[in-house]
Amino acid sequence: MTDRYASFVQTGAGRALVKRLGLPDPPRLRRHEPGDPLVPGPVLLGAATGGRLAEQVTKLLTFAGVELLDPVAATDATSRYAGLVYDGTGVTDSTELRQLYDFFHPHARSLTPSGRVIVLGTPPAECDSPREATAQRALEGLTRSIGKEFGRGVTAQLVYVTKDGDAGTPVSLESTLRFLLSGRSAYVSGQVIRVGAGTATAPADWDRPLDGQVVLVTGAARGIGAALAKVLARDGAKILALDVPAAGDALAEVANEIGGSAVQLDLTAPDAPTRLAEHLASRHGRVDVVVHNAGITRDRTLGRMDADRWDQVIDVNLSSQERINDVLLARDLIPAGGRIVSVSSIAGIAGNRGQTNYATSKAGVIGLVDALGPVLRERGISLNAVAPGFIETRLTARIPLMIREAGRRMNSMAQGGLPVDVAEAIGWLSWPATGAVSGNVVRVCGQSLLGA
Repeated sequence: MTDRYASFVQTGAGRALVKRLGLPDPPRLRRHEPGDPLVPGPVLLGAATGGRLAEQVTKLLTFAGVELLDPVAATDATSRYAGLVYDGTGVTDSTELRQLYDFFHPHARSLTPSGRVIVLGTPPAECDSPREATAQRALEGLTRSIGKEFGRGVTAQLVYVTKDGDAGTPVSLESTLRFLLSGRSAYVSGQVIRVGAGTATAPADWDRPLDGQVVLVTGAARGIGAALAKVLARDGAKILALDVPAAGDALAEVANEIGGSAVQLDLTAPDAPTRLAEHLASRHGRVDVVVHNAGITRDRTLGRMDADRWDQVIDVNLSSQERINDVLLARDLIPAGGRIVSVSSIAGIAGNRGQTNYATSKAGVIGLVDALGPVLRERGISLNAVAPGFIETRLTARIPLMIREAGRRMNSMAQGGLPVDVAEAIGWLSWPATGAVSGNVVRVCGQSLLGA
């Protein structure tokens, strides 16, 4: 689906009209292409006094080929940076928050279009005092506001990094930094990501971070699911693309394009989990990543909704995930180091008129992450979810014009996202290197003004 307004804004006449009337100004976003550098320019790295991560981040980003600059030496007001990274872990009292102002204020206008802002902090629950926890929680307000202020496609994130890490923590920190600095995170902004302890393995080649991994993608025939299969295959995975038999032709086309295999299965069938488990066991002996993408909508206001619409949505979007997880985990088909990624929705966070069934199911997915994540962490398996906002698909193309335009513009990017944006975020959560990132719900919504 084409966003004609966003295309018009990129023309000379469009830019003049936007400036004169103060209309929404959708920027051209920097998205990942194979072979791209991690960032298209230098990154300024700062740190609060006593910060514990700056030295580690310097090593990780230097190894990744990023040109890092010291803010003390960056005195040229005309300098431009592709990213601003700040280690805020040394902030232990609210009076020390001034250090963030001193770093960001002089450089707020120095970012290039689609620049990246990352602040590193300590999880408030791990802080040594209430004052430190208070100051660390304050970092969320800073990053969310930067995401809404800087414009021009700039994204801003807060990454809480555990104090009590293990060998997997620095690997997953590197993985997270690589994702957030790159064009893969074009439509992710205003997020809080937690890097903890866990099983994580750095890839031999960061351009193929899923090399040798067996990945199951449900709902893979169209839209986000098809984009998912293609992105994960690009990153080196062997894809099992699953969808209902009615979508068999489209599913086969996707699987053939990426050299994967197609699995036709109705996930709501009583024997579906068992049949899927037997297929995985016989063909691969395991599945490294399970991506629960399959989902449906059956919209009606609650007073006009029949019971079948309610039951179908809950069953496909939520209950089927639980049943599949139960069987695959019981049969040990997801090994230690495995990852499960579920697709929620911003509707599960903010709710949506006419979608009580859908919002209930997607909020349940978030509940699944909260409840099952700590249990799986004990088995060395990570569980996360992404919550897409307005994404340009054939489903959103059916939304009435004015509602569709509101969905597109009511975010910091002033535009809808693309299926590839959701796929890139799920890809990052699927990497073996991201195994110490667990229990997160990451919104892929361009920092929507709803559900923040």
